[in-house]
Amino acid sequence: MRVIISAGGTGGHIYPALAIINKIKEKEPNSEFLYIGTIDRMEKDIVPKYGIPFKQIEIYGFNRKKILKNFKVISCLIKANKTCKKIIKEFNPDIVIGVGGYVTVPVIKTAKKLGYKTFIHEQNSVPGKANTYLSNYADLIGISFKSSNRYFPKNKVILTGNPCSEDALGVVPCDKKDFNLSNNKPLVLFVMGSLGASKVNDFLIRTMSLFNNKDYEILYVTGKSDYDRIKQISFPNNVKVVPYIDKITRIMKKTDLMVTRAGASTLSEIIALKVPSIIIPSPYVPNNHQYKNALDLVNNDAAVMIEEKDLKGDIIVRTVDNLICDVAKLDSMKKKLNDLQVADSATIIYNNIKKLIDRK
Repeated sequence: MRVIISAGGTGGHIYPALAIINKIKEKEPNSEFLYIGTIDRMEKDIVPKYGIPFKQIEIYGFNRKKILKNFKVISCLIKANKTCKKIIKEFNPDIVIGVGGYVTVPVIKTAKKLGYKTFIHEQNSVPGKANTYLSNYADLIGISFKSSNRYFPKNKVILTGNPCSEDALGVVPCDKKDFNLSNNKPLVLFVMGSLGASKVNDFLIRTMSLFNNKDYEILYVTGKSDYDRIKQISFPNNVKVVPYIDKITRIMKKTDLMVTRAGASTLSEIIALKVPSIIIPSPYVPNNHQYKNALDLVNNDAAVMIEEKDLKGDIIVRTVDNLICDVAKLDSMKKKLNDLQVADSATIIYNNIKKLIDRK
């Protein structure tokens, strides 16, 4: 299989794209790939490390506040369309896949106009502008949440789940002792993202002292940007602090309760691994999509949500205590998460794009 794939801007788009690539490689080892990304976002650093051929295009998102900057955006988009046309014709793929981010717009649109088969994937419950627009140019649309179905043409949509979930299931769990944790005590995992969430971290710094003398342990993943200031602070002995964990699903498999943001990939891993969670959605993302992602779990009694504006007093400690001590509640949440799971997400995507390619 010859595949052009594009996704950019955030890990929430890039890692599902890599999961799709991994599944195609597993099914068809002789497949060839070309990844199209931007010149200045995360994908330019992440993707080449995996040995995947990478082509760059200069493209930017539209700026609502500085209208004049959009003249450059439009100019770059016109050039990107021409560049994509050249790249796609030269590579001559069997399929062109878009996994989110504005970089996918010229890639998918151009591919469709050239007569190539196209597939896009939406990780969030409410689609971004790029995928909303590209739904007109996609032959097939994969969605992660059932609630996303109403935003796309019904005859194109398949419920695939997020391909990161299948990767999560295959990860080998770590030893809790690697993080100076006990194998005999419940674990509460706090994760504020790879870069951190400063406002939430400010609140957690004030809160961690209240976890003293608890019968459970806390692993607090601060994010790299906040770690240097946080590591100077004295916390109770049952609170361990680290900046970042590579393949965090390794420790999620040993976690009894997780406190986290509501990124689409994170929630897909929570669902796949059936980890009860307290979700604190970021209010600083487009379309408030983290809040809407979280609602898909909360409305099904599969998670608890605390909005950032409500982070006051001992709310985190009370909520953690109430859940970690209620075995029946945790078991119920796990069962509800199991009901939400789409098993073999990456395999479902592979099977459907294979059918699309074979379709005359």
